[in-house]
Amino acid sequence: MLKVGVLGAGHLGKIHLRLLNQSDKYELIGFYDPDAMNGKRVAEEFGYTYFDNLGKLMDLVDVVDIVTPTLSHFECAKKAMEKGKHIFIEKPITHTLEEADELLALEKEYKVKGQVGHVERFNPAFMSVKDKICNPMFIEAHRLAEFNPRGTDVPVVLDLMIHDIDAILSVVASEVKEIHASGVAVISNSPDIANARIEFENGCVANLTASRISLKNMRKSRFFQRDAYISVDFLEKKVEVVKMKDAPEQPGEFDMILQNAEGIKKQIYFENPDIATNNAILDELETFADAIVNDSVPVVSLKQGTNALRVALKVIESF
Repeated sequence: MLKVGVLGAGHLGKIHLRLLNQSDKYELIGFYDPDAMNGKRVAEEFGYTYFDNLGKLMDLVDVVDIVTPTLSHFECAKKAMEKGKHIFIEKPITHTLEEADELLALEKEYKVKGQVGHVERFNPAFMSVKDKICNPMFIEAHRLAEFNPRGTDVPVVLDLMIHDIDAILSVVASEVKEIHASGVAVISNSPDIANARIEFENGCVANLTASRISLKNMRKSRFFQRDAYISVDFLEKKVEVVKMKDAPEQPGEFDMILQNAEGIKKQIYFENPDIATNNAILDELETFADAIVNDSVPVVSLKQGTNALRVALKVIESF
Protein backbone atom coordinates (compact mmCIF):
# COMPACT_ATOMS: atom_id res chain seq x y z
CA MET A 1 0.00 0.00 0.00
CA LEU A 2 1.14 3.51 -0.78
CA LYS A 3 1.31 5.95 2.11
CA VAL A 4 -0.66 9.10 1.29
CA GLY A 5 -1.22 12.50 2.86
CA VAL A 6 -3.90 15.02 1.89
CA LEU A 7 -3.36 18.77 1.70
CA GLY A 8 -6.59 20.68 2.25
CA ALA A 9 -9.63 19.65 4.30
CA GLY A 10 -12.35 21.66 2.61
CA HIS A 11 -15.43 20.21 0.90
CA LEU A 12 -13.52 18.18 -1.71
CA GLY A 13 -10.61 17.46 0.62
CA LYS A 14 -12.92 15.67 3.06
CA ILE A 15 -14.25 13.53 0.20
CA HIS A 16 -10.69 12.58 -0.74
CA LEU A 17 -9.89 11.78 2.89
CA ARG A 18 -12.89 9.47 3.19
CA LEU A 19 -12.16 7.62 -0.06
CA LEU A 20 -8.43 7.25 0.58
CA ASN A 21 -9.19 5.96 4.05
CA GLN A 22 -11.35 3.17 2.61
CA SER A 23 -9.10 2.35 -0.36
CA ASP A 24 -7.16 -0.91 -0.43
CA LYS A 25 -4.36 0.76 -2.39
CA TYR A 26 -3.50 3.54 0.04
CA GLU A 27 -2.66 3.94 3.70
CA LEU A 28 -3.92 7.34 4.83
CA ILE A 29 -1.26 8.84 7.10
CA GLY A 30 -3.05 12.11 7.72
CA PHE A 31 -3.79 15.56 6.38
CA TYR A 32 -2.65 19.15 6.56
CA ASP A 33 -4.81 22.28 6.49
CA PRO A 34 -3.48 25.82 7.02
CA ASP A 35 -6.61 26.60 9.02
CA ALA A 36 -5.74 24.94 12.34
CA MET A 37 -9.27 25.28 13.70
CA ASN A 38 -10.74 23.53 10.67
CA GLY A 39 -8.01 20.89 10.77
CA LYS A 40 -8.65 20.03 14.41
CA ARG A 41 -12.41 20.03 13.83
CA VAL A 42 -12.11 17.57 10.93
CA ALA A 43 -9.72 15.38 12.94
CA GLU A 44 -12.13 15.25 15.89
CA GLU A 45 -15.16 14.56 13.72
CA PHE A 46 -13.71 11.86 11.43
CA GLY A 47 -10.70 10.53 13.32
CA TYR A 48 -8.07 11.38 10.69
CA THR A 49 -4.63 12.47 11.91
CA TYR A 50 -4.10 16.24 11.59
CA PHE A 51 -0.60 17.60 10.94
CA ASP A 52 0.06 21.26 11.68
CA ASN A 53 3.39 21.02 9.84
CA LEU A 54 3.28 20.49 6.07
CA GLY A 55 6.85 19.25 5.76
CA LYS A 56 6.42 16.68 8.53
CA LEU A 57 3.46 15.10 6.75
CA MET A 58 5.27 15.04 3.41
CA ASP A 59 8.25 13.24 4.97
CA LEU A 60 6.01 10.36 6.07
CA VAL A 61 4.24 9.61 2.78
CA ASP A 62 4.81 8.32 -0.76
CA VAL A 63 2.00 10.32 -2.35
CA VAL A 64 0.78 13.85 -1.69
CA ASP A 65 -2.85 14.54 -2.62
CA ILE A 66 -3.26 18.29 -3.22
CA VAL A 67 -6.85 19.47 -2.70
CA THR A 68 -6.13 23.10 -1.88
CA PRO A 69 -7.26 26.33 -3.61
CA THR A 70 -5.77 26.72 -7.11
CA LEU A 71 -3.47 29.58 -6.11
CA SER A 72 -1.54 27.26 -3.76
CA HIS A 73 -1.30 24.24 -6.10
CA PHE A 74 2.13 25.11 -7.46
CA GLU A 75 3.89 25.72 -4.14
CA CYS A 76 2.43 22.57 -2.58
CA ALA A 77 3.32 20.43 -5.61
CA LYS A 78 6.82 21.86 -5.88
CA LYS A 79 7.59 21.12 -2.22
CA ALA A 80 6.31 17.58 -2.56
CA MET A 81 8.17 16.81 -5.77
CA GLU A 82 11.43 18.22 -4.41
CA LYS A 83 11.05 15.70 -1.59
CA GLY A 84 10.66 12.93 -4.19
CA LYS A 85 6.93 12.46 -3.64
CA HIS A 86 4.34 11.55 -6.27
CA ILE A 87 1.53 14.10 -6.54
CA PHE A 88 -2.17 13.94 -7.26
CA ILE A 89 -3.30 17.51 -7.88
CA GLU A 90 -6.82 18.80 -8.33
CA LYS A 91 -7.77 20.67 -11.49
CA PRO A 92 -6.77 23.12 -12.78
CA ILE A 93 -3.20 21.93 -12.43
CA THR A 94 -1.90 25.41 -11.49
CA HIS A 95 -2.83 29.07 -11.65
CA THR A 96 -0.46 29.92 -14.52
CA LEU A 97 1.00 28.10 -17.48
CA GLU A 98 4.53 28.95 -16.32
CA GLU A 99 3.87 27.14 -13.05
CA ALA A 100 2.50 24.09 -14.89
CA ASP A 101 5.55 23.97 -17.16
CA GLU A 102 7.82 24.09 -14.12
CA LEU A 103 5.99 21.13 -12.58
CA LEU A 104 6.55 19.18 -15.79
CA ALA A 105 10.27 19.90 -15.45
CA LEU A 106 10.27 18.89 -11.76
CA GLU A 107 8.43 15.66 -12.58
CA LYS A 108 11.23 14.73 -14.96
CA GLU A 109 14.04 15.95 -12.69
CA TYR A 110 12.90 14.09 -9.57
CA LYS A 111 11.53 11.05 -11.45
CA VAL A 112 8.14 11.18 -9.79
CA LYS A 113 4.63 10.80 -11.20
CA GLY A 114 1.76 13.23 -11.21
CA GLN A 115 -1.92 13.07 -12.07
CA VAL A 116 -4.45 15.88 -12.42
CA GLY A 117 -7.94 15.53 -10.99
CA HIS A 118 -10.01 15.86 -14.15
CA VAL A 119 -12.67 13.61 -12.70
CA GLU A 120 -14.99 13.60 -15.74
CA ARG A 121 -12.52 11.30 -17.49
CA PHE A 122 -13.71 8.69 -15.01
CA ASN A 123 -17.40 9.43 -15.43
CA PRO A 124 -18.94 6.03 -16.27
CA ALA A 125 -21.06 7.50 -19.08
CA PHE A 126 -18.02 9.00 -20.82
CA MET A 127 -15.94 5.88 -20.22
CA SER A 128 -18.63 3.69 -21.81
CA VAL A 129 -18.40 5.51 -25.17
CA LYS A 130 -14.93 7.03 -25.28
CA ASP A 131 -13.64 4.27 -27.57
CA LYS A 132 -16.60 4.88 -29.91
CA ILE A 133 -15.74 8.57 -30.32
CA CYS A 134 -13.58 8.42 -33.43
CA ASN A 135 -12.55 11.49 -35.39
CA PRO A 136 -15.44 13.74 -34.29
CA MET A 137 -15.94 16.76 -36.56
CA PHE A 138 -18.33 18.81 -34.42
CA ILE A 139 -18.70 18.82 -30.65
CA GLU A 140 -21.13 20.75 -28.51
CA ALA A 141 -20.80 20.90 -24.71
CA HIS A 142 -23.01 22.55 -22.10
CA ARG A 143 -21.96 22.70 -18.45
CA LEU A 144 -24.43 24.72 -16.42
CA ALA A 145 -24.53 24.97 -12.63
CA GLU A 146 -26.56 26.75 -10.01
CA PHE A 147 -24.62 29.45 -8.19
CA ASN A 148 -22.25 28.27 -5.48
CA PRO A 149 -19.73 30.67 -3.90
CA ARG A 150 -17.18 27.83 -3.78
CA GLY A 151 -14.97 28.06 -6.87
CA THR A 152 -15.65 31.70 -7.72
CA ASP A 153 -12.02 32.57 -6.97
CA VAL A 154 -11.34 31.64 -10.61
CA PRO A 155 -13.22 32.37 -13.89
CA VAL A 156 -15.93 29.90 -14.88
CA VAL A 157 -13.59 28.63 -17.61
CA LEU A 158 -11.15 27.30 -14.99
CA ASP A 159 -13.93 26.28 -12.63
CA LEU A 160 -16.28 24.41 -14.99
CA MET A 161 -15.42 24.63 -18.70
CA ILE A 162 -11.97 23.10 -18.20
CA HIS A 163 -13.67 19.73 -17.51
CA ASP A 164 -15.06 19.72 -21.06
CA ILE A 165 -11.85 21.12 -22.53
CA ASP A 166 -9.90 18.19 -21.05
CA ALA A 167 -12.46 15.61 -22.19
CA ILE A 168 -12.49 17.02 -25.72
CA LEU A 169 -8.69 17.14 -25.94
CA SER A 170 -8.64 13.46 -24.94
CA VAL A 171 -10.70 12.44 -28.00
CA VAL A 172 -9.60 14.93 -30.67
CA ALA A 173 -6.25 13.89 -32.11
CA SER A 174 -5.29 17.32 -33.40
CA GLU A 175 -3.70 20.59 -32.31
CA VAL A 176 -5.85 23.64 -31.59
CA LYS A 177 -5.85 26.07 -34.50
CA GLU A 178 -7.97 28.99 -33.34
CA ILE A 179 -10.18 30.04 -30.43
CA HIS A 180 -13.00 32.59 -30.30
CA ALA A 181 -14.70 33.21 -26.98
CA SER A 182 -16.75 35.60 -24.89
CA GLY A 183 -17.39 35.79 -21.17
CA VAL A 184 -19.54 37.88 -18.83
CA ALA A 185 -19.17 38.56 -15.11
CA VAL A 186 -22.59 38.72 -13.43
CA ILE A 187 -22.08 38.02 -9.72
CA SER A 188 -18.36 37.40 -9.38
CA ASN A 189 -15.41 39.61 -10.24
CA SER A 190 -14.49 37.15 -12.99
CA PRO A 191 -16.71 35.75 -15.81
CA ASP A 192 -19.61 33.58 -14.64
CA ILE A 193 -20.86 32.73 -18.14
CA ALA A 194 -18.61 31.83 -21.05
CA ASN A 195 -18.86 30.49 -24.58
CA ALA A 196 -15.93 29.29 -26.65
CA ARG A 197 -15.53 28.05 -30.20
CA ILE A 198 -12.40 25.95 -30.54
CA GLU A 199 -11.20 25.07 -34.05
CA PHE A 200 -8.70 22.26 -34.52
CA GLU A 201 -6.14 21.78 -37.28
CA ASN A 202 -7.99 18.68 -38.57
CA GLY A 203 -11.20 20.68 -39.10
CA CYS A 204 -13.01 19.63 -35.94
CA VAL A 205 -14.96 22.41 -34.23
CA ALA A 206 -16.00 22.39 -30.58
CA ASN A 207 -18.58 24.80 -29.19
CA LEU A 208 -18.49 25.00 -25.38
CA THR A 209 -20.81 26.85 -23.02
CA ALA A 210 -20.33 27.12 -19.26
CA SER A 211 -22.35 28.96 -16.64
CA ARG A 212 -22.33 28.96 -12.86
CA ILE A 213 -25.44 31.12 -12.43
CA SER A 214 -28.02 28.89 -14.09
CA LEU A 215 -31.41 27.89 -12.70
CA LYS A 216 -30.67 24.22 -13.30
CA ASN A 217 -27.69 21.92 -13.53
CA MET A 218 -26.65 20.42 -16.86
CA ARG A 219 -23.52 18.60 -18.00
CA LYS A 220 -23.98 17.33 -21.53
CA SER A 221 -21.68 16.87 -24.50
CA ARG A 222 -22.61 15.82 -28.02
CA PHE A 223 -20.15 14.37 -30.50
CA PHE A 224 -20.94 14.35 -34.23
CA GLN A 225 -18.82 12.21 -36.51
CA ARG A 226 -19.24 10.50 -39.83
CA ASP A 227 -21.99 7.89 -39.52
CA ALA A 228 -22.49 8.46 -35.77
CA TYR A 229 -23.94 10.81 -33.16
CA ILE A 230 -22.94 10.28 -29.53
CA SER A 231 -24.51 12.14 -26.62
CA VAL A 232 -23.04 11.97 -23.11
CA ASP A 233 -24.96 13.17 -20.06
CA PHE A 234 -22.25 13.50 -17.41
CA LEU A 235 -24.78 14.53 -14.76
CA GLU A 236 -27.36 11.78 -15.23
CA LYS A 237 -24.70 9.29 -16.35
CA LYS A 238 -26.56 8.36 -19.51
CA VAL A 239 -25.48 8.00 -23.14
CA GLU A 240 -27.18 7.94 -26.51
CA VAL A 241 -25.43 6.41 -29.49
CA VAL A 242 -27.05 6.76 -32.91
CA LYS A 243 -25.20 5.19 -35.83
CA MET A 244 -25.63 4.77 -39.58
CA LYS A 245 -24.72 1.94 -41.91
CA ASP A 246 -25.49 1.00 -45.48
CA ALA A 247 -29.12 -0.01 -45.74
CA PRO A 248 -29.88 -3.67 -46.50
CA GLU A 249 -31.34 -4.45 -49.89
CA GLN A 250 -34.52 -5.62 -48.21
CA PRO A 251 -35.10 -3.55 -45.08
CA GLY A 252 -37.17 -4.95 -42.25
CA GLU A 253 -40.58 -3.53 -41.43
CA PHE A 254 -39.27 -1.50 -38.51
CA ASP A 255 -35.86 -0.50 -39.95
CA MET A 256 -35.21 3.25 -40.05
CA ILE A 257 -33.98 4.12 -43.54
CA LEU A 258 -32.77 7.50 -44.83
CA GLN A 259 -32.19 8.30 -48.49
CA ASN A 260 -30.16 11.32 -49.66
CA ALA A 261 -30.52 13.33 -52.86
CA GLU A 262 -28.15 10.97 -54.68
CA GLY A 263 -30.30 7.99 -53.80
CA ILE A 264 -27.89 6.51 -51.29
CA LYS A 265 -29.76 4.72 -48.52
CA LYS A 266 -28.56 4.47 -44.92
CA GLN A 267 -30.00 2.60 -41.99
CA ILE A 268 -30.25 4.31 -38.59
CA TYR A 269 -29.71 2.11 -35.55
CA PHE A 270 -29.08 2.59 -31.84
CA GLU A 271 -26.48 1.18 -29.50
CA ASN A 272 -26.85 0.94 -25.73
CA PRO A 273 -23.42 0.62 -24.13
CA ASP A 274 -23.24 -0.81 -20.64
CA ILE A 275 -22.59 1.88 -18.06
CA ALA A 276 -20.82 0.54 -15.00
CA THR A 277 -21.56 2.00 -11.58
CA ASN A 278 -18.46 3.54 -10.06
CA ASN A 279 -17.11 6.25 -7.80
CA ALA A 280 -15.21 8.48 -10.21
CA ILE A 281 -13.07 10.17 -7.55
CA LEU A 282 -12.06 6.85 -6.01
CA ASP A 283 -11.27 5.50 -9.48
CA GLU A 284 -9.02 8.42 -10.38
CA LEU A 285 -7.13 8.09 -7.10
CA GLU A 286 -6.73 4.31 -7.41
CA THR A 287 -5.66 4.37 -11.07
CA PHE A 288 -2.95 6.79 -9.99
CA ALA A 289 -1.78 4.24 -7.43
CA ASP A 290 -1.71 1.64 -10.21
CA ALA A 291 0.37 3.98 -12.41
CA ILE A 292 2.92 4.39 -9.61
CA VAL A 293 3.14 0.68 -8.78
CA ASN A 294 3.24 -0.40 -12.44
CA ASP A 295 5.44 2.51 -13.59
CA SER A 296 2.90 3.45 -16.25
CA VAL A 297 1.57 6.77 -17.53
CA PRO A 298 -1.28 8.16 -15.36
CA VAL A 299 -4.69 8.40 -17.04
CA VAL A 300 -4.60 12.20 -16.78
CA SER A 301 -0.91 13.10 -16.81
CA LEU A 302 0.55 16.44 -15.77
CA LYS A 303 1.19 17.09 -19.46
CA GLN A 304 -2.48 16.57 -20.30
CA GLY A 305 -3.50 18.76 -17.37
CA THR A 306 -1.13 21.43 -18.67
CA ASN A 307 -2.62 21.19 -22.17
CA ALA A 308 -6.12 21.67 -20.75
CA LEU A 309 -4.93 24.70 -18.78
CA ARG A 310 -3.21 26.12 -21.88
CA VAL A 311 -6.43 25.98 -23.90
CA ALA A 312 -8.50 27.32 -20.99
CA LEU A 313 -6.19 30.32 -20.61
CA LYS A 314 -6.38 30.99 -24.36
CA VAL A 315 -10.17 31.00 -24.02
CA ILE A 316 -9.90 33.59 -21.24
CA GLU A 317 -7.41 35.66 -23.25
CA SER A 318 -9.81 35.83 -26.19
CA PHE A 319 -12.65 37.35 -24.15
